[in-house]
Amino acid sequence: MLVLSRAEVESLLDLDQLVDAVAAAMVDLSAGRASVPPRVAAMVTARDGFLAAMPAFLPSSGALTTKLVSLFPRNRDCPTHQAVICCFDPETGTPLAVIDGTHVTATRTAAGSACATKFLARHDAAVVAVVGTGVQAAAHARALARNPNVTVVRIGGRAQDNVNGLVEQLRPQLGVTVEAASSIEDAIRSADIVCAATHADQPVVRREWLIAGTHVNSVGYNVAGAGEVDEATLRDALVIVESRGAALAPPPAGAVELIRAGERGIKVHAELGEIVSETVRGRTDDTQITLYKSVGVAVQDAAAAALILRIAHDRGVGTEVAM
Repeated sequence: MLVLSRAEVESLLDLDQLVDAVAAAMVDLSAGRASVPPRVAAMVTARDGFLAAMPAFLPSSGALTTKLVSLFPRNRDCPTHQAVICCFDPETGTPLAVIDGTHVTATRTAAGSACATKFLARHDAAVVAVVGTGVQAAAHARALARNPNVTVVRIGGRAQDNVNGLVEQLRPQLGVTVEAASSIEDAIRSADIVCAATHADQPVVRREWLIAGTHVNSVGYNVAGAGEVDEATLRDALVIVESRGAALAPPPAGAVELIRAGERGIKVHAELGEIVSETVRGRTDDTQITLYKSVGVAVQDAAAAALILRIAHDRGVGTEVAM
């Protein structure tokens, strides 16, 4: 069995290739070619955390995987999301590899948002607001800065010291202007693209802050409150999800914003795979607000794992262990 560490995974995972792999996986998911049962989780209520299992079979990538991922939002000295991905031979079910999934989780989530932005944002969208200062926020800043039209990435968050720290971290890494906003509202009001990556239990994206034609990516997850996007935004936006079944499922799978909005008659327009494959039309004009709400689906992990393993075998990276 091949074992790949986090450092090895980071060295192997190419973001541009991953965006393409995620797009293909989303198309397969919407077309019914992938097998993805609902996510299950063991709750650790004393820590507001859980351990979830996310299995997937993605035939087009030859990937049969299960991700085990923990979400412990109180963590301060280690990531809030930590994971491993177990890979199996789809012909025999034989275990093939165990790879670090923490970097995969952050990067594939950002790759999903980059994919959604590619197909849903205005072609002239140049200013990105990233709401949040954690691992997902940093991953989204890196992913969206690779968009050739983007010239500015602006960071906004509740703790200004954390905002300033992330800006200083990102400035040497990104080939665009990186700025600190004085508030979340300030970051959003002048943005063409908004990426919300928080654990907020109350909205940090509000309709009155969004300019005409904004595209919003929301990847935050918190079942304790109302979620990070307000209902007025959901009402006015063209809402896109990875999977209707996953997005509207009860916790720990679904998006609390969409579940509550659905009770008031607000509908999901399409799945991302339907937009990528052009079976459903996305943005219709430059004034329309579009929203991609992500809850994370296992085919994204499967696509990333298949990409990593292929490159690892080509380069001879990893450690073989006997089980």
